[in-house]
Amino acid sequence: MSAVAHLPAASSAWLPASPCAPDVCLRAQARTAGPLRRAARLTGAVAVLLAGLPIALALGRTARRGAVATRWSRLLLRALGIRIVTRRGFSCIGGSARARAVPGEDGPALLVGNHVSWLDPLVITATFTCRPLAKAEVGRWPIVGSLAAGGGALFIDRDRLSALPGVVADMAAALRRGESVAAFPEGTTWCGREMGRFRPAVFQAALDAGVPVRPVALRFTEGVGAHAAPSTRPSYVGDDTLLASVLRIVATRDLVAEVTVFPAVRLDRPAAYGGPVHRREARAALARIAEAQVRTGLVEPEEQAVAA
Repeated sequence: MSAVAHLPAASSAWLPASPCAPDVCLRAQARTAGPLRRAARLTGAVAVLLAGLPIALALGRTARRGAVATRWSRLLLRALGIRIVTRRGFSCIGGSARARAVPGEDGPALLVGNHVSWLDPLVITATFTCRPLAKAEVGRWPIVGSLAAGGGALFIDRDRLSALPGVVADMAAALRRGESVAAFPEGTTWCGREMGRFRPAVFQAALDAGVPVRPVALRFTEGVGAHAAPSTRPSYVGDDTLLASVLRIVATRDLVAEVTVFPAVRLDRPAAYGGPVHRREARAALARIAEAQVRTGLVEPEEQAVAA
């Protein structure tokens, strides 16, 4: 997990930056898809995008929006040649006096995961019925922006710190209505061989709505069976372009998105965190716990065996 060369990068609490860059982090694919397969994947993806546009516009805020977005996300990922594998993660929060795992809780939750690619919201939406939090730029992309909005995405403008309280309020309102919301608290993408710190701000939405936080680890692999290995091909980092990323993805065979789902986490005594200082401490505690859980989901099985 420490193979990334750490490049100098400006960062702040609001605009974090990762050291990942295409020329540093991208590895050659294990197996390359042929020209016909690539063309078929691109054609299929365009067809799914165009077919989804009128559906997204028609659904609006209807109750069926989440279920349709889940099916559409699965279809688009399949068109791109990506298979999803879901696993259950083990939760151990023995050192925390503030929070506890609630394995049996299946209601609305704030889903938080590591951020690797523009594919992440699709993978999360294909796995859970939820509303993903996306960058404001995505909302301005042709076709994709309309699809994201129609599917229920919430948008955040990372260039405007003043917009953060409003975004958190929108997230909390959705959670109170019984809708799960997915966010990526790193605030930027990493290549998947490393991950950044979870920023605490979005965790306030779970505290305000009184719902748990559910950590989710995302990892991409390529290859089959014993030959499967972590892949950085889907990563979208540094000065990478969307077109270059799409072309890499459709050129890679046997690409799998692994989703490790951990039990939900709740604060033991939420009423004790009423003041501003205590709310800040509660957000930070949830961020630390969720980040630690997600990191365990990114460790290779052989690394886990050595650590044990």
